[in-house]
Amino acid sequence: MTADDERAVLDAVPTGLFIGGAWREATGGARLPVEDPATGAVLAHVADATPEDGLAALDAADTAFQTFRTIAPRERGEILRRVYELMVARIDDLALLMTLEMGKPLAESRGEVAYAASFIRWYAEEAVRINGRFQVAENGAFRVLTMQQPVGPCIFITPWNFPLAMGARKIGPAIAAGCTCVVKPAGQTPLSMLALAGLFEEAGLPGGVLNVITASRSGAVMEPLIADPRSRKLSFTGSTSVGRRLAALGAQHLMRVSMELGGNAPFIVFADADLDAAVEGAMVAKMRNMGEACTSANRFIVEAPIAADFGARLAARMGAMRLARGTEATSEVGPLIDARALAGVHELVEDAVARGATLLTGGAPADGAGHFYPPTVIADVPADARLLDEEIFGPVAPIVTFTGEDEAVARANATPYGLASYLYTRDLGRAFRMMERLEAGMVGVNQGLVSNASAPFGGVKDSGFGREGGPEGLQEYLETTYVALNVD
Repeated sequence: MTADDERAVLDAVPTGLFIGGAWREATGGARLPVEDPATGAVLAHVADATPEDGLAALDAADTAFQTFRTIAPRERGEILRRVYELMVARIDDLALLMTLEMGKPLAESRGEVAYAASFIRWYAEEAVRINGRFQVAENGAFRVLTMQQPVGPCIFITPWNFPLAMGARKIGPAIAAGCTCVVKPAGQTPLSMLALAGLFEEAGLPGGVLNVITASRSGAVMEPLIADPRSRKLSFTGSTSVGRRLAALGAQHLMRVSMELGGNAPFIVFADADLDAAVEGAMVAKMRNMGEACTSANRFIVEAPIAADFGARLAARMGAMRLARGTEATSEVGPLIDARALAGVHELVEDAVARGATLLTGGAPADGAGHFYPPTVIADVPADARLLDEEIFGPVAPIVTFTGEDEAVARANATPYGLASYLYTRDLGRAFRMMERLEAGMVGVNQGLVSNASAPFGGVKDSGFGREGGPEGLQEYLETTYVALNVD
């Protein structure tokens, strides 16, 4: 990958605000820098929206909704299908763009583009499957008719760790349902979403259906939109603390809300598990996206007789991974998103070691430029270590032990979060008992990856509510109208 290749991809991305089907500068002309987390170099400058720009985007979405809601389902599906085809055709350029602004290795970026495109394809197919029901009322006096209709203009706030997929997972079902939307991507990684907006424009999406605004002051720009009664749906992916504040704001006008928030996923390994498969699954569940994922395995809860063997195998695999800028062919682990993230991960590791934990590999920031932290495995982690309670969001695997199912369940559920859980065992009865007792919105049984466009993604407890993906994800954008029909 050459500097010219990188420059060509960056130059092809529109960097303005996408409002009402047109690209424009922010009011006042302010710009926001986007940095490469591997080098600190500025990649591009994007428009820095004002609150007035945000309201203009909502105006456009509200106006477009009045007509877009009436467009034929097949037409909405065909637009999404064309976007899917454009994403597949340009996977290499989109992947390079994502690697430059977020840091993940190119192979992972290609995987995310394919993952994002799968949601667009899924909802292209679901757009024509929105239906209601018709039946005779139980007393026979009239007929019951139900209709599903789009909820209205939507507000989407997406995170930096999956800059394309998180937007696609929201935009796809919204458009399939006939909704319009305003999207605010993370300030660290706006370029992927701007590129996606360009693809929707190319695919013929009517103006105002999708609006994208980039802003350094997210609260000042987005909170007025959430408080505006014209906005009927909010979907937020991010921290639990911010999610609470946004949900409270939307509650002022009883806005429909979906929240995909923090996680503290347990990865449970029983002594009867296929240990090779468990280590492979652990590598996926921990090292996908450098551990910067809400579904990342945060605590490895391993049955005592095999804990040492599991720890040694995992340390050998993680310790051998190569750190490099994501554009390098040898890269297996890219940088963390910024200096704050790097410092936070190392602080958690230092806390655990200070309390008596044992480092098996890694444990200190890498030398040189960029925000690189080596894959780290820590054994004998005491119960009071902060990394067992806090979301690590980095390539660190702490290991604790258990004896028996009850202790495994107690350890796994000892968190306010409940997004994902992972479980390895050869005992089918145990697998069913465990999956029914684990407090999580998603459970992976003998696999370390649970995300799929056809399945409902979401959590319980402090990990939020609502679902993205599958038919359940489409329901988040539909209201049900009941008609009592007198046929006499």
